[in-house]
Amino acid sequence: MNVDMEAAGARPEGPDTRTAAAPARAAATPSTASCLLAVDVGNTVTKFGVFAKDGGLAGTWEVTTPERCTADEAWAQAARAIDMLGAPKPTSAILSCVVPSLAEVWRSALGKLCGTRACVVGPGLKTGIRMRYDDPSEVGSDRVADAVAVRETYGAPVVVVDLGTTTNIEVVDESGAFAGGIIAPGVALGARSLTAAAARLPMIELRAPERVIGRSTRSAMQSGVVLGEAARIDGLLDAVMGELGVDAPVVITGDGAAQVAALISHEAVVDETLTLRGLHHIWLRNRH
Repeated sequence: MNVDMEAAGARPEGPDTRTAAAPARAAATPSTASCLLAVDVGNTVTKFGVFAKDGGLAGTWEVTTPERCTADEAWAQAARAIDMLGAPKPTSAILSCVVPSLAEVWRSALGKLCGTRACVVGPGLKTGIRMRYDDPSEVGSDRVADAVAVRETYGAPVVVVDLGTTTNIEVVDESGAFAGGIIAPGVALGARSLTAAAARLPMIELRAPERVIGRSTRSAMQSGVVLGEAARIDGLLDAVMGELGVDAPVVITGDGAAQVAALISHEAVVDETLTLRGLHHIWLRNRH
């Protein structure tokens, strides 16, 4: 099996190479004079989604999340995403940000871009989903958006696997409530940790090797990191289904979702825009 995934190792300094490499994914050209901009700021990638007035997702755009930036730089990134998607100037925005140091930066930037205060996912915002979490304020905004969108799209019970800097598994129970989930290191993070901790281990390309038993250091690491991640997800899903008492549908989103779906034994639907659509659903519940 030869499945390409994101290369491991430190990202190069300088201009954002991911933006140039990842063309905008457009579903349709917005036909209205107004639109909603949904922004999902993750630890590694920032995703933009433009929703037309009729609620359709008009297109998406991704950039690498910088360690720090100014409000003007964030504004420029959002404006470029709008320009690349050929969308009209957004009249409203919703933000999910899991990087605390960037939350106020992006809130300010989106306010400037739209001319109105952005909706920021956090405590006090209406989501329409009951939280069975000891402290709901601890749940990341991206996890909330995933739970909202997956229930809206696939019903309940349902399980989401979200791949990124961390591998998150979110569980929506039969009652439609957010039952909780699992947070583990992501596959790229695991590979970088191996390289950083062991001087003789190289950086590797994250692809599935042809066989489980590696015949070189690189293929052995690929087996441990890539196939190990698939095995871990399968094992955790088995445990989740056991606790739920039912085989719930599985939805995979995030970086390399299609590649991971091909490696695990559970049947899974790949839904690359799940988080952005969840933000749109939350915005609809909180618009005034």
